Amino acid sequence: RVKQCKDYYEILGTNREASDEDLKKAYRKLALKFHPDKNHAPGATEAFKAIGNAYAVLSNPEKRKQYDQFGDEKLNPARHGHSHSDFHRGFEADISPEDLFNMFFGGGFPSSNVHVYSNGRMRYTYHQRQDRREHQGDGGLGLFVQLMPILILIIVSALSQMMVSSPPYSLSQRPSVGHTHKRVTEHLKVTYFVSENFADEYTGTNLKNVERSVEDDYIANLRNNCWKEKQQKEGLLYRARYFGDSDLYQRAQRMSTPSCSRLSDV
Repeated sequence: RVKQCKDYYEILGTNREASDEDLKKAYRKLALKFHPDKNHAPGATEAFKAIGNAYAVLSNPEKRKQYDQFGDEKLNPARHGHSHSDFHRGFEADISPEDLFNMFFGGGFPSSNVHVYSNGRMRYTYHQRQDRREHQGDGGLGLFVQLMPILILIIVSALSQMMVSSPPYSLSQRPSVGHTHKRVTEHLKVTYFVSENFADEYTGTNLKNVERSVEDDYIANLRNNCWKEKQQKEGLLYRARYFGDSDLYQRAQRMSTPSCSRLSDV
């Protein structure tokens, strides 16, 4: 069924009006059904990848907006004879299907030695080791040529970072950039670290602007971590109900969400 779907909404069995909760429920149901450790039918691995990629895109507001606006144009190549895997490369997710599953269901199936890669292939650990041994004899020159574009990108990226001025603070100690002196913001009492001469360079309005940025970064981190904690807890509860595991259910109930608690206090 998944291979015949025309878009991400159809893959998840929803429509464009689906809410975030509708998408979440649809993903949970399908991800458990098509996980390679549970479903050994031909095509299950590719379906699992497609389901994960569809949810990862549609659950991201910005990516969903872009997909709703340009999806048909992105998918044109897939409608002219390309494989089903090409269809999913129009909008690639920022997280792999397996990582997304583990975030939802608290680690997935721990007995698994199966890995699902971004290209949709499923390979066992044994085969990976065997392939590595087979390719160890390849020439170093060919490998260097293949890695050359990556090395150039790394160098360009490093130079770009050096030219961009870094913020005068860190939310944790960073001796490598001299941020070792502890300070606390006046408004929210957020701890941050600065260099030794910070107090001489930042006073008055400049100091207030820095502390505002510190608190904005702190709140953004809390929101991000809170979302992850909620997703993990809800996924664990759903998995416990699905498999009828009372011990797992109790563990999920006791799971705390410290970032959410701190966020509510802000």
